[in-house]
Amino acid sequence: MRFSLSLPREALSIPVIRRVVGDALRGLGVSEDCVDDVLVATSEACTNVVQHARASGEYEVTGHVDEGACVLKIMDRGRGPRPAPEDRGVLSESGRGIKIMRALVDDLDIDTSPDRGTVVHLRKRLSWRDEALVRRLDRKLMHSAG
Repeated sequence: MRFSLSLPREALSIPVIRRVVGDALRGLGVSEDCVDDVLVATSEACTNVVQHARASGEYEVTGHVDEGACVLKIMDRGRGPRPAPEDRGVLSESGRGIKIMRALVDDLDIDTSPDRGTVVHLRKRLSWRDEALVRRLDRKLMHSAG
């Protein structure tokens, strides 16, 4: 499964992303806890684009499920990094999104460049419900090869 969405850099686009990604993962039979982790991490990345990207227009979210993992890229076309904000202490909301994403996914990578903007790469190993489509296909393949 692969998808690619180009969305306006507006807060109303975030529920659209959550719906598309959540419905796709649930349709494949991914466990609800795993879907929740992916959705929170994706929402955090998209929120960062909406709030902090220094470009107008659109941003893009691409994703695919392959070899038991969900891989997402959230891309803006901003002018690259801003100077790092001063440390505001543990109660500051700034910077929490990255910590949340790191806690919820297996791999997080953020590439930023003045020429291309910022790309957030999220990768999460998937866990499956017992009745998942993937599990049924695996059982059929094992039985027919048997």
